[in-house]
Amino acid sequence: MNSEVPSKPSVLCLGEALVDVVIRDGVTTGEHVGGSPLNVACVMSRLGHDATIGAWWGKDERGAAIERHAADHGVPVQPGSDGAAKTPVAFAHLDAEGRATYEFDLEWALPDMTDVSRYAHLHTGSIAATLEPGGTQVVDAVTAVKPTGTISYDPNVRPALMEAPEKVLGRIEELVALADVVKASDEDVEWLYPGIPVEDIMRRWAAMGPALVVITRGPWGAYALLGHNRDMLHVDQMTVKLADTVGAGDSFMGGLLSGLLDAGLLGSREAGARLADAGWNEVQPALHRAVVTSGLTVSRAGAHAPTREDIEAVVREDPSLAN
Repeated sequence: MNSEVPSKPSVLCLGEALVDVVIRDGVTTGEHVGGSPLNVACVMSRLGHDATIGAWWGKDERGAAIERHAADHGVPVQPGSDGAAKTPVAFAHLDAEGRATYEFDLEWALPDMTDVSRYAHLHTGSIAATLEPGGTQVVDAVTAVKPTGTISYDPNVRPALMEAPEKVLGRIEELVALADVVKASDEDVEWLYPGIPVEDIMRRWAAMGPALVVITRGPWGAYALLGHNRDMLHVDQMTVKLADTVGAGDSFMGGLLSGLLDAGLLGSREAGARLADAGWNEVQPALHRAVVTSGLTVSRAGAHAPTREDIEAVVREDPSLAN
């Protein structure tokens, strides 16, 4: 795996940045900066990409913590992201195995997006796409980038805010149809489409337009489907000692986008067309990078963002992950 990034298209990660209050056995064990799109931006920046966060937090102590966190990870902030009345909070309740469920205290809108079309790739998802008034603004931003750039989307279901599948499914499928890459978890799919096999939903989404659909399945790895290919690919997960799952899906997404950008399969409409025509030999290295980044994240507490050097160390141990 080459440590040089061949190009650095500008990426906007658009969505919530917040503070996770971690609770285990009813006891608050700490506060950590998080939020799915911010986590993705941090992973991508640590992997050498030009990733900006566009979000909505307050001019308060927790907002300052978010700004420090973004700066520490080399992530620029879209101007106006500090316009909220207060900084959003997610209460992450960890079970005995370190898996998190969430409840939230937040409002969601967007900063000024008049310059959004300058970005080569836009990533969004989670609460940002479905909670109003920001959700409609997210769709507008995606629509503005789509003619010249590429789009990725992760529904990242949060039942505490989304309430019921029928309340959000229309918006989620609207963004699936606009995206070049869609990643979700099997838990997301089960909540959205109860009782329907994951494979059927992957084919349903691929038929809407994305070039690549990926569903993560925890310790069982991930399934991937190219829009033009009838066969699915199964990607094994890394075997690691689990610390917790905070940020695991975001790390997978960041690694996947990093690999696709490095391969020239995202970052412009021409790159999106290459992805639409790509075969597994072109896409599989990005999927392996996603597996490594997520494996490294779950082996550490919190939303740990691995570096390119961390990934290369893993690949040296297992060269099959390089392709």
